[in-house]
Amino acid sequence: MSDTTIRRPIRWNSVQSTDVGMVREVNEDSIISLPEVQLWAVADGMGGYEAGNVASNMIVESLGGITNKSSLNEFIDSVEDSLIDVNHRILEYADIMLDGRTLGSTIVTLAIKGHVGICLWAGDSRLYRFRNNDFIQLSRDHSQVEELVQQGFLTPEEAEIHPDSNVITRAIGASPEVYIDINVFSVQLGDTFLLCSDGLYNMVSKDEMAEILNSLPLQEAVDTLIQKALDNGANDNVSVILVKGSPDATYSTQVNLQE
Repeated sequence: MSDTTIRRPIRWNSVQSTDVGMVREVNEDSIISLPEVQLWAVADGMGGYEAGNVASNMIVESLGGITNKSSLNEFIDSVEDSLIDVNHRILEYADIMLDGRTLGSTIVTLAIKGHVGICLWAGDSRLYRFRNNDFIQLSRDHSQVEELVQQGFLTPEEAEIHPDSNVITRAIGASPEVYIDINVFSVQLGDTFLLCSDGLYNMVSKDEMAEILNSLPLQEAVDTLIQKALDNGANDNVSVILVKGSPDATYSTQVNLQE
């Protein structure tokens, strides 16, 4: 039996970390890794809003209730339904506990079913993929400057230093209706996925991130990414999850026994 006759199962290993950074007193980021379900997420409580850490915690707790689904569509629906439900609950919390003041959080998720990956997100927390020395962003920021880039009024380089670069246009808990974007893509052996809050990519360049992913094992890569953001000032909370696909050893053993 060879790879040409069957698509080998992939084992997804993950490592994660979050840090309050060098300026903030409270870590408003929340992260969750569910390798048994193959679901990972980073939520960034919005700076300037009341109790952003409450919103991000509510989101990851909601996602934590998701179980394995038999089909890809069911998996996608369960993640989307979870985010829509927690959007309403955050609004209720704000109305009761904060006299209607706004709190909210960005969210980026990675879900994997077989050889298919799914990114669901709202806001400017990001998902990247590193494959064969190619490092690309799979999510697209819901932000004012990103809209200007898409319309051709700003270059990506100008967007990075724009004074409104931190103004987002979509988040969980910010309004009664939330719109979740979805990107579906293939996954393969050797892929490394990076989920992060803006506290990372605002402090560490894309080239630096790619070099770290290319040269270090997962745990060292996560530690180095966080440390580099701290060394560069880390004026926001910093959260990182790395997910990497390797051959499933259990499957390999079964195949050898059959042969």
